[in-house]
Amino acid sequence: MNTPSARHAVPFRILLVEDDDGDALLVEELLHDTDLPHSLARCRTAAEARAALATRPVDCVLLDLHLPDASGVQTVQAIQEEAEAAIIVLTGLDEPRAGVDALAAGAQDYLVKGKVEPDLMQRAVRYAVQRKQAERANAALQIGRLRAEENARLERGLLPEPLLTSTAVTAASRYYPGRAQALLGGDFLDVVQTDDGQVHAVIGDVSGHGPDAAALGVCLRIAWRSLTLGGHRDQGLLHLLEQIHIAERANTNLFTTCTLITLDADAARLTLHLAGHHAPLLITPDGTTEIEAAHGMALGIAPGLGKWPATTLTLPAQGALIAYTDGLIEGFSDVAGARLGVDGLLRIMDELRTSDPGSHLDQLIGRTRTLNADRHTDDLAILRLDWNAGSVPHTADEWRTTPST
Repeated sequence: MNTPSARHAVPFRILLVEDDDGDALLVEELLHDTDLPHSLARCRTAAEARAALATRPVDCVLLDLHLPDASGVQTVQAIQEEAEAAIIVLTGLDEPRAGVDALAAGAQDYLVKGKVEPDLMQRAVRYAVQRKQAERANAALQIGRLRAEENARLERGLLPEPLLTSTAVTAASRYYPGRAQALLGGDFLDVVQTDDGQVHAVIGDVSGHGPDAAALGVCLRIAWRSLTLGGHRDQGLLHLLEQIHIAERANTNLFTTCTLITLDADAARLTLHLAGHHAPLLITPDGTTEIEAAHGMALGIAPGLGKWPATTLTLPAQGALIAYTDGLIEGFSDVAGARLGVDGLLRIMDELRTSDPGSHLDQLIGRTRTLNADRHTDDLAILRLDWNAGSVPHTADEWRTTPST
């Protein structure tokens, strides 16, 4: 039979906070007369108790409400600030409301001095500890629900549905936060198609993690979509995004790297603007290569001084483009501690054998995470654009990269 004592084989760690030596002795004797496995330490003031709780694990605090440095409900509040332990308040016979008020302030139970038997003391300690554990478990569940809801809201902002009006270009994307159960970070991406048939895409990475980076990423993503649909392009668009970045960032240390992509499938032409970001990978019938592209400064590094030269590439009629944030390549590639890098990513790409874009991204991410033993600490976003213009592909010799200003 699993009795409470069998389930809690480790002695209960009890802290008695009592300034009166006589009352303290009575509590010690009551605990001694129970069959409760326990260890007992004593403090005489709230300040001593707070210091003890900061340095040692405690399961239950037996707390007198009248201490030299705290009194009444304030005593419970003072201890709660340091304690994750259950709190049982010790009240006097002439304090009928004190115990109820203590429960309202967060204590798990109360006992009236002079009216406590060993069995009652034992049950009170066991049940108070169990209630505190249940409260912490419920709080953790609530935090998990709130985190999931926040992740869902951020994901809608960071990773919207592509606005594509034709089937000549398709988009697939994936996102993974850098830490287990973490909020989404500042990585963002988006794809829209304008009335002229051109497909525009962005992928970006706000430095840092957490809600500030995510909020700024959402802001920049929405601004990019609005400005792009409004007709802004190239360096002018990046200057506007930098102004928004500066106005909306929570502190001056935040910067943003991003890649602007303009893909004209009918004209077999790709235009890139890199703002401190990795160049995309180009998948062709002959394999996968990193595009040689001109680089510009990340947004927010030197406001107003950035220049972002364009790179124009002639494309085959069919192919795919992979744009990603650095969380994909910054992990380790072997036990020796070598980083994966772009070369390692290209080796993985050459080994993958699937034509489905979504499966391709899943396999690619799966391989990088396996090599890194799931130790990723940075967020990871990846975008794949596939196009099929319905014409004969160009030969490899006809592909060319043209950096320009």
